[in-house]
Amino acid sequence: MSMPQNTPAQQSLSYIRAIAAYQPGKPITELARELGLPVERIVKLASNENPLGMSPRGKAAAEAALAGGERYPDPFDLIQKLAARHGVAASQIVLGNGSNDVLDLIARVFLDSGRSAIASQYAFAVYPIATLSVGGDLLTVPARQFGHDLDAMRDAIRPDTRVIWIANPNNPTGTFLSASALRDFLARVPENVIVVLDEAYTEYLAPADQYDAVGWIAEFPNLIVSRTFSKIYGMAGLRLGYGIAAAPVADLLNRVRQPFNCNNLALAAAEAALDDADFLHRSFAANRDGMTTLVTALKALGLEIIPSSGNFLTFKAGADASRTAAVNQALLRQGVIVRPLVGYQMPEWLRVTIGTAAENERFLAALKVVLG
Repeated sequence: MSMPQNTPAQQSLSYIRAIAAYQPGKPITELARELGLPVERIVKLASNENPLGMSPRGKAAAEAALAGGERYPDPFDLIQKLAARHGVAASQIVLGNGSNDVLDLIARVFLDSGRSAIASQYAFAVYPIATLSVGGDLLTVPARQFGHDLDAMRDAIRPDTRVIWIANPNNPTGTFLSASALRDFLARVPENVIVVLDEAYTEYLAPADQYDAVGWIAEFPNLIVSRTFSKIYGMAGLRLGYGIAAAPVADLLNRVRQPFNCNNLALAAAEAALDDADFLHRSFAANRDGMTTLVTALKALGLEIIPSSGNFLTFKAGADASRTAAVNQALLRQGVIVRPLVGYQMPEWLRVTIGTAAENERFLAALKVVLG
């Protein structure tokens, strides 16, 4: 049905109407309402959340912070701690209501209707949303083996290009770019183009793959590194992320950042969680073991997978979109939520978060029933 003329929606900016709204993983409560399933019988492996829960130290700190709920947040202590942790000045830290907030700040500062941004095919859905929401032109570069083709992304740079979005590891495919490849890319990018290195899953990297991109900012002041407390720290519901940039760049981002964009509970939890080494170790180990279990089982079922460096695994669930959609619906009826990737133009694929050992087995048992 056509929309009536001269309504407020019709008067909105055309580039806003062109945005495809972000589709999150289906919440447990939503599936319970739809199918009448008991909440306790539902397993959610759709949103790359930490199956071990929240950092215990972070949780205790958040609970204690409730006592000061009447006060506006003071991010000073967390900023100082992050700066010390990364070996940078406090003036280089930008806090966000989740790392998505930081990405949005970057778009607001560096993009507009006369500028373009570059992203890879099959990359994080927030990049086009952030770019288009300020009227920017998004240039999508075809992927190489489901990951970033850095040579093609460099060649795609136009005179009006101001931002390049890179996720490492990439979501939703889990692909990984080596430190040498990234550093070489940075050396070939014009200095007036901001390169955003989104490292939401960096804590899950194998030791041999780990690198320090923050240390490159001194040499490449057009680099912005974003991190999050939503993944391995288990704080997805508290919404806290941060960016690290050259001080003049961080200053611009902080000028457009909403006052008090990070709440007291999140700030306290993040500061405490940074020291929760035991929880990080257990989370990393559980992810490694779970990844091995799922990779082995999915291969045994004859399913194609994309090797992943994150806390999730993407697999081809059907020969075509309709078959994969049927597999997803059948899993939902068994109380198992995974992530369909239709919105990423990967309709034959599903993404599953690495869960606890029990959750992984529940998923595999359900999948075997579905596949017959």
